[in-house]
Amino acid sequence: MRRFIPVFVAIFALSCAPIRVYQQLPSVTSWEQDIRRFEHLDSIETYSSQAVLFAGSSSIRLWTTLAFDMAPYPIIQRGYGGAKLSDFAVYADRIVYPHPCRAIVLFVANDISGEIDDKSPEETARLFRIMLKTIRKKFPDTPLFWIAVTPTPLRWKVWPEIQQAGNLIREVCLKDKNAFFIKTDSAFLNTDSLPKKELFMSDSLHLNVEGYAVWTEVIKKELILILGE
Repeated sequence: MRRFIPVFVAIFALSCAPIRVYQQLPSVTSWEQDIRRFEHLDSIETYSSQAVLFAGSSSIRLWTTLAFDMAPYPIIQRGYGGAKLSDFAVYADRIVYPHPCRAIVLFVANDISGEIDDKSPEETARLFRIMLKTIRKKFPDTPLFWIAVTPTPLRWKVWPEIQQAGNLIREVCLKDKNAFFIKTDSAFLNTDSLPKKELFMSDSLHLNVEGYAVWTEVIKKELILILGE
């Protein structure tokens, strides 16, 4: 049991650390090439100031029908691998600042996944606050939507912790007049209050076509409510 103490000490230390500490972690710096790829796209593409920026982890990256599903809203798509708030908070300025846009929609789902290096719900919410503060420096009034982490079969064992983090993030959103928390759990739970397996790919984590259709309905309803048709 004693050999695990340094791991927990390190996790605790990070939970109290300023964001610059995360900048040095290999788990963060490993995404540098992805962020540079976004910057290259920004240098060669032109985007409407009325576009909606969708950014975050692999569920955003794998959303191949995003432009069609969100029409008539024009979209900008910036999803990468297994993004966590610990890296997204570091890269938020480089991902978001190049895009004056109508709204920002974020989904980052990997900070609590059932692994030894999981963050606490409190640390997850702290990183969300840091990220939001970074975005607000450039875009103080742009509507920002946070898509709540969906309940998945693969990570069901840590769903209580994921829910707790979501509740804390929702409280942060309530304090920002232009931040909106998109609740998703009820759309992805069956009558037994378990994840609907039919909405996920074989990995029991990522959405399949049917899952994206459900996501589209939930998210677009919120966009229309705040942004209008």
